[in-house]
Amino acid sequence: MQKTAFIWDLDGTLLDSYEAILSGIKETFAQFSIPYDKEKVREFILKFSVQDLLEQVAEERNLDAEVLNQVRAQSLAEKNAQVVLMPGAREVLAWADQAGIRQFVYTHKGDNAFTILRDLGLESYFKEILTSQSGFARKPNSQAADYLLDKYQLDPEKTYYIGDRTLDVEFAQNSGLQSINFLESSYEGNHMIQELADIPHISEDWGREDCVSFVTET
Repeated sequence: MQKTAFIWDLDGTLLDSYEAILSGIKETFAQFSIPYDKEKVREFILKFSVQDLLEQVAEERNLDAEVLNQVRAQSLAEKNAQVVLMPGAREVLAWADQAGIRQFVYTHKGDNAFTILRDLGLESYFKEILTSQSGFARKPNSQAADYLLDKYQLDPEKTYYIGDRTLDVEFAQNSGLQSINFLESSYEGNHMIQELADIPHISEDWGREDCVSFVTET
């Protein structure tokens, strides 16, 4: 029985959604007459998070961060059609499913994530999807991982959190999980990839024949 488990981040990992996110932030800033610098905003949210950005702006301008986030979430929900899959996403999800790897999602996106995954035909790959509205502390706090490890009796040494930011590596490390990330890290449990198609090659335990067929198809 395959004991490996994948917990996926969404934005920048499975979903190519940053342009839609930036567009939503731009519209939100415009509504509140907040100056918008795309590159500075991009750099900030990649290093920290959208929530951190909104809280900082709200504090600086004496605004309500919750109201800002509600406006941004509505704007982003209207841009679902702009969200596309990262290269190789559908193929690696299908490969993992065939290999018997249990798959989950933990994202800072709101429950709009369910709509996006459903629209893209991916929802059925995941045993459970956790969002920012699931009630867990935000990354890098380990609370969401602790919940999944306990509920599904996952082995942390064979459970991988797959993401694209330092925050995601920190979440994996704090949770005692393995990490798969597009970034290098000093965390010894991190496995750096260049693209999602690299994932099947990380462990020999995942079956070389599956890896070969995956690469051939992509």
